[in-house]
Amino acid sequence: MTGDPAEGSSLPRLRLDELIDELQVRIDEVRGTRDRLNGLLEAVMSVGRELDLPQVLHGIVEAAVALVDAQYGALGVIGSDKKLAEFLPVGISDELRARIGELPSGHGILGELIRHPEPLRLSELSEHPASYGFPAHHPPMHSFLGVPIRVRDEVFGNLYMTEKRGGAEFDSEDESVLSTLAVAAGIAIENARLYEEVRLRERWLAVSADFTSALLSGSSESQVLEGMLERVKNITSADTGVFYLVGPSGDLRGSLALGDDARAHRGIVLPDAEGTLAAAALAEDGLVVVPSVEADERITVRTERWDGFGPAVAVTVGTKERLSGVLALARRRDRTPFAAPEVAALPGFASQAALALELAERRRDVEQMSLLADHDRIARDLHDLAIQRLFAIGMTLQSAQRFVEHPEAAERLARAIDDLDSTIKIIRSTIFGLREHEAPGAAPRLRLRAVKAVDEAAGVLGFAPALKLEGLIETDVPLPVADEVLAVIGEALTNVARHARATRAEVSISVAEGVLTVSVSDDGIGLPDGGRRSGLRNLQERADRLGGELSVSGRGTERGTTLKWRVPLTNRAGPLP
Repeated sequence: MTGDPAEGSSLPRLRLDELIDELQVRIDEVRGTRDRLNGLLEAVMSVGRELDLPQVLHGIVEAAVALVDAQYGALGVIGSDKKLAEFLPVGISDELRARIGELPSGHGILGELIRHPEPLRLSELSEHPASYGFPAHHPPMHSFLGVPIRVRDEVFGNLYMTEKRGGAEFDSEDESVLSTLAVAAGIAIENARLYEEVRLRERWLAVSADFTSALLSGSSESQVLEGMLERVKNITSADTGVFYLVGPSGDLRGSLALGDDARAHRGIVLPDAEGTLAAAALAEDGLVVVPSVEADERITVRTERWDGFGPAVAVTVGTKERLSGVLALARRRDRTPFAAPEVAALPGFASQAALALELAERRRDVEQMSLLADHDRIARDLHDLAIQRLFAIGMTLQSAQRFVEHPEAAERLARAIDDLDSTIKIIRSTIFGLREHEAPGAAPRLRLRAVKAVDEAAGVLGFAPALKLEGLIETDVPLPVADEVLAVIGEALTNVARHARATRAEVSISVAEGVLTVSVSDDGIGLPDGGRRSGLRNLQERADRLGGELSVSGRGTERGTTLKWRVPLTNRAGPLP
């Protein structure tokens, strides 16, 4: 019995259709694999194009989410404390992120990859022993895939993918693709890091060059230091920068500060640096990195200055033999610690800064020596030329005086001779001042202080008073008496400005035969008879304390007033001669 030929021919056709369908599925799979490989290649190339590290990291997460078809993704950067220093999520809006609150720091499943840096794939995230739920407002997440990112032998961070679209699970192919991307990401991150280090090194070199150039150009040292501090603060992304001026014995002679709470860190003067951040750097003889400056037990002096600050770094500027200061930088409490590349260049920069400060000091010394040499030359010229000629003119006038018969002419000639004698005394006093070389760091001498006091009084008087200095006022007048002299000059000229209506005034300071005399005269209206002012009473009391005396002439006249304040120098308790 033979069968229907149509039925026999239909069986091969059905089998052929099945084979064609199966072939189509395989073709689709191959096409899908090809597309995925193309996508992986494009992702690898895209993350390798960028050199800016934040953009590289963001590009890695976006590429990973697209490759494994995840709804949410994130990249966690592991800090030195083995916690997440940065967390870059994708798929969550800024509004939702704000509602969730603080970003994760590396607990739960995220911490599992930090503790065990191996690929981790889960069909249900909540079933893993390390999972302990999500914070409020966090979207539901079930499927999970995580792989570590390695930069050479260092685990830089982890890629986290959740919620495979369509409710499916992440498979071995997803894991393979993500692991491949992680390898490419490690290379891209290393390139970006190297680029950042090169740029950072260039910025440090530019700051060093500008700092040295500004110092050697003669600019104010404090202004140059402030400019340097601002640049360094910007390079290291610090919130506050402080430069402590340290003396040879380790004392703090002041400080400059810029940034947050800078006022609390300015002008710090202490007999030693003990208990300060500067002392911590001096103890290390170089660079010291502090995890939390507000909690550091080494800082015991005025600790409230550092309230709210966390990571800090300090470096000495100079050597123990020639120390210039200590540079300190700090960030707020909630900011990331200073990374090694950020502070690696600080010691080198500090060495360059110390050298620049020393060169600037040597340059100032050379300029000072040149100035003193000019002073000596001017003093010689005044002594050898001006005084000798004035003296010769005076002798000529004296010899000619006996031939003058007219009384008024003789009187004028005598006044001219007296004026020449006064001029010679003034020039000699100037020569003495030019030849005096102040020791660095010494207290200002009486001569310079008197000149300054008279100059300052010109603004109140409306004219510049004359100043005459005679005798060894620098060597014979002790510092406490010199302070009294300055007070007498200031008070006397203030009285002239307030009451005398004068157009001229002269201050004279002289030392002769163990007596210091301060004279202040003016061409004003004089003192009224019987008048007594509190200013004169103060001057009398100052004289009495030193065993001296005060005299005032010109009361009730139109010829002005002369005040004389005299104190003994050899024996202050004894009477005046």
